[in-house]
Amino acid sequence: QVQLVESGGGNVQPGGSLRLSCVASGFTFKAYAMSWYRQAPEKERELVAEITSLGGSTIYGDSEKGRFTISRDNAKNTVYLQMNNLKPEDPAVYYCYALGPYGSSRYMAYWGQGTQVTVSS
Repeated sequence: QVQLVESGGGNVQPGGSLRLSCVASGFTFKAYAMSWYRQAPEKERELVAEITSLGGSTIYGDSEKGRFTISRDNAKNTVYLQMNNLKPEDPAVYYCYALGPYGSSRYMAYWGQGTQVTVSS
């Protein structure tokens, strides 16, 4: 059974930091590109950051560049999102997303349940 379990969300003051984690199971984690998406109320889900299967390449949304860092530990089947200098526009439910396996003719996609991030003083 495929599972993506996010954790690390919560409330933080503006300018603060949070580290999100997503633990994967039920598929070959190291063969999948991993991403973080977020969705704020009444807004579309948007890409926050993406990392390739071996971690050699990353992509960030424009508003996250320089503040957020995505990383992965394939030995622990875990992807992380370090969020620094959180701003009032960052609150949302943050979702973990897996796409792969790399090189396959038939890609599979999986979503986690999400973790809530709020920013308030």
